[in-house]
Amino acid sequence: MTETSHTAARTPEFATPLRNSLTGQARFDPGTRALYATDASNYRRVPSGVVFPRDADDVAATLAVARDHGLPITSRGAGTSVAGNAMGDGLVLDFSKHMNRIEHLDPARRLARVQPGVVLDTLRATAARHGLTFGPDPSTHSRCTLGGMIGNNSCGTHSVAWGKTVDNVRELDVLLSDGTRLTLSRTDRQQLETLCRRQDRTGQLYRGLRDLADEFAPLLRADPPATTRRVSGYNLDQLLPENGFDLARALVGSEGSCATVLAATVELVQEPGARAMTVLGFDDTYAAADQVPHVRQHPTLAVEGLTEQLVEVVRERNPNSPALELLPRGRSWLFVETGGPDAATAARDAHAIAERFAGHADCAVHTDPARMAALWKIREEGSGYSTRMTDGSQRWSGWEDAAVPSENLGSYLREFDQLLERFGYRGASYGHYGEGCIHVRIDFDLTSRAGASDYRAFLEAAADLVVAHGGSLSGEHGDGQARSALLPRMYSPQMLRAFDRFKTLFDPEGLHNPGVITRPRGVDEDLRPLVAAPRIPSRTELALHADDGDLASATHRCVGVGKCLNPSGGVMCPSYRATGDEKHSTRGRAHLLAEMLSGKTVGGGWRSEQTRQALDLCLSCKGCKTDCPVGVDMATYKAEFLHRHYRHRPRPAAHYSMGFLPLWLAAARWAPGLVNRVSRGRAAPALKRLGGIAPERDLPLLARRSLLESCPSRRAAHPPDGAQAPVLLFPDTFTNHFEPGIGQDAVAVLEAAGHQVHLPDTTVCCGLTWYSTGQLDTARRTLRRTARKLRAWPQQQTPVVGLEPSCTAFLRNDALELAPHDPEVRSLAAATRTFAEQVDQHPPSPHTDTASRPARQQPEQVLVQRHCHQYAELGFDADRSALEAAGLNPRVLDAGCCGLAGNFGFERGHYDVSMACAEDALLPEIRSAPDGTEVLADGFSCRTQLRHAAAAEPLHLATALARQLGLPHHRSS
Repeated sequence: MTETSHTAARTPEFATPLRNSLTGQARFDPGTRALYATDASNYRRVPSGVVFPRDADDVAATLAVARDHGLPITSRGAGTSVAGNAMGDGLVLDFSKHMNRIEHLDPARRLARVQPGVVLDTLRATAARHGLTFGPDPSTHSRCTLGGMIGNNSCGTHSVAWGKTVDNVRELDVLLSDGTRLTLSRTDRQQLETLCRRQDRTGQLYRGLRDLADEFAPLLRADPPATTRRVSGYNLDQLLPENGFDLARALVGSEGSCATVLAATVELVQEPGARAMTVLGFDDTYAAADQVPHVRQHPTLAVEGLTEQLVEVVRERNPNSPALELLPRGRSWLFVETGGPDAATAARDAHAIAERFAGHADCAVHTDPARMAALWKIREEGSGYSTRMTDGSQRWSGWEDAAVPSENLGSYLREFDQLLERFGYRGASYGHYGEGCIHVRIDFDLTSRAGASDYRAFLEAAADLVVAHGGSLSGEHGDGQARSALLPRMYSPQMLRAFDRFKTLFDPEGLHNPGVITRPRGVDEDLRPLVAAPRIPSRTELALHADDGDLASATHRCVGVGKCLNPSGGVMCPSYRATGDEKHSTRGRAHLLAEMLSGKTVGGGWRSEQTRQALDLCLSCKGCKTDCPVGVDMATYKAEFLHRHYRHRPRPAAHYSMGFLPLWLAAARWAPGLVNRVSRGRAAPALKRLGGIAPERDLPLLARRSLLESCPSRRAAHPPDGAQAPVLLFPDTFTNHFEPGIGQDAVAVLEAAGHQVHLPDTTVCCGLTWYSTGQLDTARRTLRRTARKLRAWPQQQTPVVGLEPSCTAFLRNDALELAPHDPEVRSLAAATRTFAEQVDQHPPSPHTDTASRPARQQPEQVLVQRHCHQYAELGFDADRSALEAAGLNPRVLDAGCCGLAGNFGFERGHYDVSMACAEDALLPEIRSAPDGTEVLADGFSCRTQLRHAAAAEPLHLATALARQLGLPHHRSS
């Protein structure tokens, strides 16, 4: 049976009636079901289908079909919770795609009505126009949804000031499993009596809840939580009369186990006019924790903790992080944020804290927003950073967010570390120290039955420890599958019976997220690494040094925190930003690759069509390699997959036309003018169809003479004897054939820096075009051939200077994945420099005429679009230094990927996504720039996209510097 027929045969009987009742979409294919089989937890449960409702009517229709067929219902936002409460066996409702509108915002009353799929940062940005914000702010604020926050009772960094989500909800619109729709809020005595007299489902619910509250009121009052971060269990205390019999707040934190949220009215708070941060450095974690109660005596907005282990991971993963320079001496740090109506107030309170703790810690006070943002970035990305430690070990969630009263935090951490040692585990902790909530990733063995048993035993012991310190098993993410079975260790049997009655009153049929909070599934059941272990060989053709050559280990890097779902900032993930589809995110692709290796839901192994489709829109931009906190490198995984997928099979036409581009261009050198006329003439459409090229694209024109042809006297097989400061300029395919003027400008600048500039005596190629299309054998042969031709230059310590960022990054990094044991490849990688690095190290002298000109009072501003591979692999510090030294003021655009991305944007079927990527931020930035503003773009792809879409003529750094130095230069090819 083919994969297609297998998929069709498994379409469930309820699929047709469900689809017919929706205006939105429902999917039942193996790929989609695999994508939604997990969240950010350790668990995996494959749904029967996924629904993307457009409105409340779609939700009601889905619940009706679910009721008729006995299907569980699970609500999902961004899927970033680590508790295992956003997945289920039945129907998963993804609210993030369509039900994501702010319906109303009332700044006078400080209220907002939102649909469940509204992203928190969207609400905050809208509220900020009125000087307001939503108080709870989890580290996933850029992608988590209000529905998910309501489900989990999320808290975040600023809960010391603004509380949990439950403290900020005014009203909920919900749908019960029988189709009853309710608006829930505080209920006074008269309203409650009126509601209880009703003879319908609403009256039945209110009578049952009233009786429950009356029966268990003594228990609820006698056992109030000792910690403000009590998130485990149901909020039954909200049913007490003194709390206003608030059914909306009682449902917050119910994790979708009682009803489906259709909309919410939430309360907003005043945004501080200014903020400041005091960073306190301590000798160890315990010393930091012991001081937290004293810190809380000061007016603070946030008190967060960070350990040395996490900082070391940041130092390894992102050594250029500006935050590293901002930390005072220490091995454990507290970030204490203060705020006020103005900068002076915030700074005054920050300095007061520094003075108070000067005898206990090294202190630093920061008031610059950029510096504070850099520090917060370390903290916010902790869940990703702490997953892979500096020794390469994998760490897992599981005991993720327990909370104890802050006065007990020091003693709890001491005993918790002893517990880790007793079990032989290691953990990297950080968290919301101000409220005693600790996040920790631990090196559990989740790949064996014995390891799973040890995992359960540890969780049970850790639960007992937290309860002994007056804490809550969950202080932020909810119970889910990770903790629900542990609730009997925290709550009395009477309270557990009350929980069960509460659930049954709302959901008597048990359709809403079963197995969560009540009647739980085991904490050691459904563990993803165990139940979906690889079944096909996962050793890779590429070295994958970071994962010891194992794609399964590489895919496990993704822990589901979903930074790739960010709608802006950085580069990752351009295809998701264009489509909004989970399968086009870095997370989705990693999960599909893991499911492909498992073979349980996604069939076909390396020939999997679902996986190919998901990777088809991956631009291979490498943004994830830097932006993903755990360094997922999807471009490399895609190259490996394409190599396996098409082995001994016909490939797409674009793999032959653009993968073999260096050979076609070499042949075209015999008659470049004729080739240009044909490629832009009547035969162009047929050529594009034959080559699998998008009809909307113009084929780039060949230069009349290549760079090598233009500079015959510079060509040499090895460094000439007696050469002074020689450098070898690498004539990449794009510069050599399309824009040799850039190479000539680079020669002029390098000579002005005192170098003797040489070119290879023959055409060379790094092999990138074959690599990016998954033709690894040809790419390797090409790379090795080039390394052999150039070996004399690295042997004599001659820098090899690259102009095209993608080729330079390939030679320096990907080449070592492709041919890791070839000494000549390693030597070439070590010798490779970017043009900017060489110029920054050896600054050029201006032309005599230029040196005599009066200096400009203000440096000329230029917009800079960094090539994605430069962003991910090479950095921009040297470029910035070189530009500033030449009298230019670079404004680096935070505009993501240009969308062309090598061959991607030229391939048939990719044009719309390619242009959507460019329109996301880059093209609006270029169009809004003042007339005459120069644009720098070192990447051939970036320049080509800008010429195509913005009628701009961007410069390469070499041309910009040659112009500034008064050297002869080429404006364009």
